[in-house]
Amino acid sequence: MYEINHLAAALAAGAENRPETTFAIREDGSRLTHGELFGGAEAIASGLLRMGLQPDDRVTVQVEKSLDALQLYLGTVLAGGVFQPLNTAYTGAELAYFIEDAAPFLVVCDPNAEERTKDIAASTPARPRVETLAADGTGSLWDHAVSIDAFEPVARAADDLAAILYTSGTTGRSKGAMLTHGNLASNAVALKETWHYSESDVLIHALPIFHTHGLFVATNVTLVSGASMLFHTRFDAKAIMDDMARATVLMGVPTFYTRLLEQPGLAVAAKAMRLFISGSAPLLAETHKAWTDVTGHAILERYGMSETNMNSSNPYSGARRPGSVGLPLPGVDIRVADPETGRALPPGEIGSIEIRGPNVFKGYWNMPEKTAAEHRSDGYFITGDLGVFSEDGYLSIVGRAKDLIISGGYNVYPKEVETVLDQIDGVRESAVFSVPHPDLGEAVIAALVMKQNAALDDAKVETICREELARFKHPKRLLTLDALPRNTMGKVEKNKLQSQYAELFKLEAQT
Repeated sequence: MYEINHLAAALAAGAENRPETTFAIREDGSRLTHGELFGGAEAIASGLLRMGLQPDDRVTVQVEKSLDALQLYLGTVLAGGVFQPLNTAYTGAELAYFIEDAAPFLVVCDPNAEERTKDIAASTPARPRVETLAADGTGSLWDHAVSIDAFEPVARAADDLAAILYTSGTTGRSKGAMLTHGNLASNAVALKETWHYSESDVLIHALPIFHTHGLFVATNVTLVSGASMLFHTRFDAKAIMDDMARATVLMGVPTFYTRLLEQPGLAVAAKAMRLFISGSAPLLAETHKAWTDVTGHAILERYGMSETNMNSSNPYSGARRPGSVGLPLPGVDIRVADPETGRALPPGEIGSIEIRGPNVFKGYWNMPEKTAAEHRSDGYFITGDLGVFSEDGYLSIVGRAKDLIISGGYNVYPKEVETVLDQIDGVRESAVFSVPHPDLGEAVIAALVMKQNAALDDAKVETICREELARFKHPKRLLTLDALPRNTMGKVEKNKLQSQYAELFKLEAQT
């Protein structure tokens, strides 16, 4: 089925001979079979082709989570397009950048954002078409869908583009990571093997689908396995716990697990489950231990990023070590290297984490120099993360050279937030950094130095951040300082700020 389209063939193979089996159960109890999922995807693909979509045309999508949105993803793949999902929290200013940079053929948005999106699209050189798709399945996109009895997908090979995921840069300019059919298909198969996934598994899907975790891990692994899912449009701890009785797997970010630990009855509910997986942010060792103490399950932590999908995982059978992201996935090479030379370092030495394998992206969209700068001559991708291998091959991440903050599973780059804060009247300069947070993993903190005779207006800062930045990027605390700590070269020493305020939320909880 779909043999000429590399990724679609891999995703459809799991239930190819069982189209009547359930793919997803919605929160209202209604079901969507694997056959219906791909039937709808084919109809959307036919509509895209009739609109004039050509191979490699981008389809930019900023819609609420729904099964229809998953059909749009699959339909774009079947039509030979390149799927570009966007966080629903992105503001108009952020959306304008993505549309201008990606120059898509089509933008699909929520009906409530149609006018805004059309105005933005019309102001860009590409002037893309705009269609709508709501969480309840209504919207103009389905008006163009066409059901065809003998649908033929557009031919796509392993090296052809399937998606672009934008990941923020330390300079504030987002980069589009180009992912191929082979990247996504190979990674889904590797995860299926590593996590012992099968058609009998039932996933609790409560992750967003604009992110690699919810889309290319949770959804793709379910599809290649022919498994099913309980589809939640948002995370609700009690609803998730109630669903454990009829599920086998939960994939989540650390915040999921900290909030579930607050639910009475968790110990009994978790007994029915086979596997709990965590990623997208560091899982605190104390959360790992608390979960094991309460449920008897050891959370399986893994390591991935937009540019590579998943790279490593704690083993299904074997020790799942707190603070470690486990062993390289099948077919994936990971080395800890000297940042300057790329020379592999022995176990126990901290260095640059570098990845090579079929999961590694093709490069950054319209950024050939950036692509070249982050790849070694022997094909390894320089992740920007710092790590260390144990003697028996377990990888631990000890820091991030790129200054990335991961808060609640979402990536935040300080420079982007600082650029907004520094433009506020009265602010002389700012430094954005992270501190540990019991719920989010890491919290965004902003230290501000005010101009002479200027006072900090918290409400004003909040208003500007709301206009310019997605909510997950907003500082959780604003600190006013007389001066920022600097070294002899004048560089702000954020490590000192992190150390000074490391227990900020712990102290607030005590008071």
